[in-house]
Amino acid sequence: MPLQELIEGDRVVGAKSVLRRILRSEIEKVFIARDADAEVSEPVLREAEIRKIPVEWVDSSKVLGRACVIERPAAVAGLLKCRQAKEA
Repeated sequence: MPLQELIEGDRVVGAKSVLRRILRSEIEKVFIARDADAEVSEPVLREAEIRKIPVEWVDSSKVLGRACVIERPAAVAGLLKCRQAKEA
């Protein structure tokens, strides 16, 4: 299950935060809810494609929010790179 790695790993939630972390090369994978507003998700999707970061589509923002262990819907989330991979 693709969301399992998001549940267990270090993550960041929210389009602005994910985009900022992508620009700093700190994101390993991006998760985007299918019902997310395109205005919110497009900049993240575009930057992820440019940097060849894998994108996983999630059925809804409610499901993505639950996977991020928050009590509200989430349009975008990102899985942070492992510290060891960053230090290598």
